[in-house]
Amino acid sequence: MTQKPSIPKGTRDFGAEEMARRNYIFSTIRSVFSLYGYQQIETPAMENLSTLLGKYGDEGDKLLFKILNSGDFMQGITEENLRQESSNRLATRLSEKGLRYDLTVPFARFVVQHREELTLPFRRYQIQPVWRADRPQKGRYREFYQCDADVVGSDSLLNEVELVQIIDTVFSKLGIRVCVKLNNRKILAGIAQLIGESDKMVDITVAIDKLDKIGLDGVNAELRQAGLSEKAVLKLQPIISLSGSNEEKLATMRQALTGIETGLKGLEEVTFVMQTLKPLCLKNPLELDLTLARGLNYYTGCIFEVKALDAQIGSISGGGRYDNLTGIFGLEGLSGVGISFGADRIYDVLNQLNLYPTELATATRLLFVNFGSREAAYCLPVIAKAREAGISCELYPDSSKMKKQMQYANAKRIPYVAIVGETEMQAGSLTLRDMQTGEQRLLSPEQLIDALL
Repeated sequence: MTQKPSIPKGTRDFGAEEMARRNYIFSTIRSVFSLYGYQQIETPAMENLSTLLGKYGDEGDKLLFKILNSGDFMQGITEENLRQESSNRLATRLSEKGLRYDLTVPFARFVVQHREELTLPFRRYQIQPVWRADRPQKGRYREFYQCDADVVGSDSLLNEVELVQIIDTVFSKLGIRVCVKLNNRKILAGIAQLIGESDKMVDITVAIDKLDKIGLDGVNAELRQAGLSEKAVLKLQPIISLSGSNEEKLATMRQALTGIETGLKGLEEVTFVMQTLKPLCLKNPLELDLTLARGLNYYTGCIFEVKALDAQIGSISGGGRYDNLTGIFGLEGLSGVGISFGADRIYDVLNQLNLYPTELATATRLLFVNFGSREAAYCLPVIAKAREAGISCELYPDSSKMKKQMQYANAKRIPYVAIVGETEMQAGSLTLRDMQTGEQRLLSPEQLIDALL
């Protein structure tokens, strides 16, 4: 018995209607990126593993898809290697390449490789798929698209301000109500110092970043498991649970972090971003969230995350400042900041809330009915002129019964049908039928095109 074909878990097929919806998302995001002066680049789907490893923390490294070396990938591997070497070390010997985990690290590699060709600050955007060997679940996929915008070569916090504006503009255009959450890794470093656990900074941020998923008790259990003292865990509680307005949170944290220079610097940066955005009248709320950590180790300053207000799903956008990401590739001191839109989660939110424009349902606006070879030959020049005018149209390929062709138009949600029979050909005209109202008009080819324009 032939096995039914399937696709790997965590991946999806997209049909014509689904692709129309996805392209609506991509074109909306692309138009906003261009509006703010960002230029598009692309990088390969696979990178050298040496480029990817060590950039996402231990958890991220485990989620990298590795590509076996071409040919005999076991060449040079002895039985002793198999017995004695760790699986991670063996993996690097069997695989020299991996699928990209995100678009930011490949971008940093791109900047270093093409430094002499770039004018700084360099503003780029990238819309491409990424891969993570994660456990598939609702809203989490192994293959998904990211839509990134980054500025590299500038320390100015005006870049952070602009990125929040981009987030606000994109989701306003898509009709999704969101909350933009803001924090700063310097504040988190200050909190770690405040509770006497500076060396546990990564463990603390990884744990509190899961607050929405595992709850306060789960976070505390993870902190204790990471080796934090009971005193430190207790000292962290009022900070994790801090509520109030942004101004009240900032005031409380300024008092709590008195004398801790790094933490105060982070508060100063967040305050600048929030105050600069105030007169710009964002359409979506901006909230200081001290539990926001972003799991990636390369963030050093402001960090962002976006939550949909009307849909139950994880973050649909995020990003932050990375002061020296290019340093790992030999180019020191080049600061950058960026955001990433999760196109697949945005797609799920738009589906859930039914927010797509109605005209996305069809690619064809006008169907020409086919009654035979003479009628088809009459229609083809008209079709060519309609397409030149920018009207998407098609000729039904077979001279089937009228009912079948109308069913085809209805199934594809084609709004107009052009009917050409003996009477129309003798008059040099066409009958235009509105499929929604049923209204029919006898028009010349020029009138038909004008009517649809």
